[in-house]
Amino acid sequence: MSNFFHTKIEFLKGVGPQRAELLQKELNIYTYGDLIQHYPFRYLDRTQFYKISELDESMPYVQVRGRMRGKEVIGEGRKQRLAATLVDEDGNEMDLVWFKGVKWMQKTLKNHTDYIVFGKPTSFNGKFSMAHPELEELLEKKQTTAFLQPVYHTTEKLKAFRVESKVISRMMEMLLKVAIPNIQETLSPELIDHYKLMSKRDALINIHFPQSVDKYNAAKFRLKFEELFYIQLRLLRQKTVRRADLAGQVFKQVPTVTEFYKNHMTFDLTNAQKRVIKEIHKDLTTGKQMNRLLQGDVGSGKTIVAFITMLIAADNGAQSVLMAPTEILADQHYTGLKEFADRLGINIGKLTGSSKAKDRRVLHEQLRSGEMKMIVGTHALLEDVVQFQNLGLCIVDEQHRFGVEQRSKLWRKNPRVIPHVLVMTATPIPRTLAMTLYGDLDVSVIDEMPAGRKEIVTVHRFDSHRLRVFQFVRDQIKLGRQVYIVYPLIEESEGMDYKDLTDGYESIRRAFPEYQVSMVHGKLKAQDKDYEMQRFVRNETQIMVATTVIEVGVNVPNASVMIIESAERFGLSQLHQLRGRVGRGAEQSYCILMTGYKLSRDSKTRLETMVRTNNGFEIADIDLKLRGPGDLMGTQQSGVLDLLIADLAKDAPILQESRAAAQRVLNDDPQLEQPQNQNILRHIKSLSVNTVNWSRIS
Repeated sequence: MSNFFHTKIEFLKGVGPQRAELLQKELNIYTYGDLIQHYPFRYLDRTQFYKISELDESMPYVQVRGRMRGKEVIGEGRKQRLAATLVDEDGNEMDLVWFKGVKWMQKTLKNHTDYIVFGKPTSFNGKFSMAHPELEELLEKKQTTAFLQPVYHTTEKLKAFRVESKVISRMMEMLLKVAIPNIQETLSPELIDHYKLMSKRDALINIHFPQSVDKYNAAKFRLKFEELFYIQLRLLRQKTVRRADLAGQVFKQVPTVTEFYKNHMTFDLTNAQKRVIKEIHKDLTTGKQMNRLLQGDVGSGKTIVAFITMLIAADNGAQSVLMAPTEILADQHYTGLKEFADRLGINIGKLTGSSKAKDRRVLHEQLRSGEMKMIVGTHALLEDVVQFQNLGLCIVDEQHRFGVEQRSKLWRKNPRVIPHVLVMTATPIPRTLAMTLYGDLDVSVIDEMPAGRKEIVTVHRFDSHRLRVFQFVRDQIKLGRQVYIVYPLIEESEGMDYKDLTDGYESIRRAFPEYQVSMVHGKLKAQDKDYEMQRFVRNETQIMVATTVIEVGVNVPNASVMIIESAERFGLSQLHQLRGRVGRGAEQSYCILMTGYKLSRDSKTRLETMVRTNNGFEIADIDLKLRGPGDLMGTQQSGVLDLLIADLAKDAPILQESRAAAQRVLNDDPQLEQPQNQNILRHIKSLSVNTVNWSRIS
């Protein structure tokens, strides 16, 4: 795109410095390019006119033609309002009311004049009215106006300065007039021909001011396809470059792995685990750096896959590191793996924030000398003082909790050759999101639970059933089981949560005086949290009252009941993660979702889904549809998904097509040097280095 789109927004006619500052702060619109890509989020159908007799309260927005007859100001001071009467051609009447801008409306409204009014109809005592309708004087030449009117995102602050959707629409009209000659094509003629795409110029015109429904649909498809195509092109190029340029250590020897399988493994791997280990082993023998994402539901056995991968590294003279986001999770991984490592005579260590200074010194020495083959830990592993003799494998658990900078610090711990990377997550990621967030990684999925696991029984109960739920808890504890009771954590007001939790804790202690109750929350010091957790692990306390700090980690096979209070305040994936804390032993486990009776439609869908299925990937797909990709992975804040128009929840087919198209282009022309790809190359060159979304006009 030409420099035209770098022009500052204040230079657009009708904007000026004051409005420009507001647009920058409120909508991140700095340039002509930013404005032209501020797409409408919906359209009002201005193609149809209704008579007053045809109106119905269920209608969203409608337009009516009629003559203004009489207007008066009613009330005084703040309660003042302007009321007018509109009469249509059949003689039916409707009231029009304004509570704001009364004086200005009174001046501009003309009596005995024909108008088109547009707004939401409401009915009172059988008579229809509209509050704050849009008005347009009905002139002879405009009699046939029919169009889809764009509605743009705006904010309360912008509205306060009279920059509402209609004003943005006028700015867009001004911009398009001068922009049209500067809009260049950004896709190759082959792609446009193959997918029957509208030109970029026509697409930008018709996304803002559709000339017909068909043209709007064509414009929307073109822009979504282009956006997803460029995201996939970026990811696939990264993947290709990495494969071509980044060497990795070759791990061919596996004697200890064989010994482990034969003599020390007390259970059988599932077919899914075997398949994933084969995929990983194949990567480790190519001489290229492995970059693999391992997805698997809570309890599907990712940790043992990680251990076997670490064994492969050890068999080939390399060290490996397993990094977890919390001390609790790091402790759990370490405890689980140490048992196996000890049987095989392998030196494994643990490094977290609470490791003592003298233990650290020993660890650091053993890592530098190569005596220690495996280490498990938290962010503490990233410290400069932690040096390795030959780091060959980095495993990162729940990697979306670590920043890019933190992860790359780990990779740099081997200056000679970049370590192999295995990223693990128990957050099932819908396929469309995985292709977009992790499109540069190879993906392995453990989609099978270990044998003998019983499916967790999930039920939804209202607060009025609490006594019956408590009786069920008593019965379970009498059988020797333990219980989690989780309270929601809403970050805005930690004070309120804390009160929620302490109130809950006190009421649980009153309800179960005969049992010991632990309490864990985010404000506890690490050692206090650990102390309470350990008491629960040892069954010294039967009930654990907690916030979501227990969502990741803690493995207590004896805990068989999970009660989630105010379950409607949690997202679907979070509910599923919490449920995964139980069902880890041989006994039947239960998850009870407690709510009040007032539930939104989305809350009902979430609860029904939880009761109906234990399948993490199905849950993730529904969650994506309900919440959108930004909320799901925290990508809204991190800028990973800087989407302008595509919607990963709805556009899976376009995403598949665009990825295939990007792959074809790169297969035929990896450097984009051929004449037919000049539009694509020119567009990429016009972008700033930091642009994540390559479809942006930059």
